[in-house]
Amino acid sequence: MIKASISLQDLRRGIYVKAKAEPSWRFWGLYVHICKKETLREAYRLAKNNNGAPGIDGVTFEAIEAQSVEAFLEEIQDELIGCTYRPLRARRQEIPKDGGKVRVLSIPAIRDRVVQGALKLILEPIFEADFQPGSYGYRPKRTAHEAVHRVATAIIQRKTRVIDLDLRAYFDTVRHQLLLDKIARRINDQYVMHLIKLMLTAAGGKQGVPQGGVISPLFSNIYLTEVDRMLERAKEVTRSGRYTYVEYARFADDLVVLIDAYPRHDWLLKAVSKRLREEFAKLQVEVNEEKSRTVDLGCKESFGFLGFDFRQLRSIKNSAWRAHYTPKLKKRTALLQKLKDIFRRYQSQPIDRVVQLINPILRGWVNYFAVGHSSECFSFIKDWVEKKVRRHMGRSRNQQGFGWKRWSRHWLYNELKLFNGYRVHRRSETKTLPT
Repeated sequence: MIKASISLQDLRRGIYVKAKAEPSWRFWGLYVHICKKETLREAYRLAKNNNGAPGIDGVTFEAIEAQSVEAFLEEIQDELIGCTYRPLRARRQEIPKDGGKVRVLSIPAIRDRVVQGALKLILEPIFEADFQPGSYGYRPKRTAHEAVHRVATAIIQRKTRVIDLDLRAYFDTVRHQLLLDKIARRINDQYVMHLIKLMLTAAGGKQGVPQGGVISPLFSNIYLTEVDRMLERAKEVTRSGRYTYVEYARFADDLVVLIDAYPRHDWLLKAVSKRLREEFAKLQVEVNEEKSRTVDLGCKESFGFLGFDFRQLRSIKNSAWRAHYTPKLKKRTALLQKLKDIFRRYQSQPIDRVVQLINPILRGWVNYFAVGHSSECFSFIKDWVEKKVRRHMGRSRNQQGFGWKRWSRHWLYNELKLFNGYRVHRRSETKTLPT
């Protein structure tokens, strides 16, 4: 759970325990906890830690703190208690994607981020009790690396036939009424439900949860929980003792299902694929059939998940099959293009300034991909960056070449402080194979 003050922690822990013990219990009396100054203060702290851009009103954290944070929170509290709170329209910002497409982010005003954060602090422990083991996206104490490890372990266990589903514009197609109905199964508080409706209608229309909102990831997970439950049931009904023949991992709208490779489980592949499409049809979520596919790793095919390219290879040491996953080529290409743009834009600047700009980018990218079998990719990136740095310094002195003798690697990494943390963190996967 999100770290907060002791009393708020105790409240969230108590809510979670109650929700876990009684799966059909509908919670009431929650709105008063959302309106508490302690909850709003914690929501403000979390919003500030994210250090996001201002919303459509242009109000920044600096401006709020120059006036008074307490006065700012009291104003929000009065609006919530008096039921006069109305969210502002979110500021839209386009983020470039692969293939010339764009992702539209909706950036709420800081006041609305605080209210969404307070709502999330109270609702999250309820629905965390309902979420399934294979769901990893935007959940407390769960990471993308854990989802990647789950998939790699399934491959080692010979679950090598993969249903790789792509959902068409998932966040834009979430039906508000269906979402509200799912939330109402757990929430029996008219004020909380009204607040949720206000947040959804502020985005416009009768469908879609805005990407960029504090509460949106929780809503999107609630919406897809029934799909996760169906997959958990599929695991259990096909179980043979301690062996399972179905596995899955979902991170937001990125979902893969892995089926056992033995021929006697051919029916499972068709059955699970059919049931998945039925569940998404109930939610009115469209499967992008052009990008969705079924992959057989045993036929030397591969699939992508969370930026990694997965395949099955035989180990050189003991000839056993293992999962092999590396950063996708397009992810590496995008990184190098981003770095290339910085070198080009700051070609007349001192190299110290360029290093200050590229180091955080490299650190973030490498930390994310520092699992699996990324060593070869990291070596390529390290050599590429080093050559770009050397070429930058050479041009500033009107010299050709890379200056191998002039600038040693020790100088680049110890004196210039160029990023040098290209280390892959090894994690052992389960070796047990189903019979």
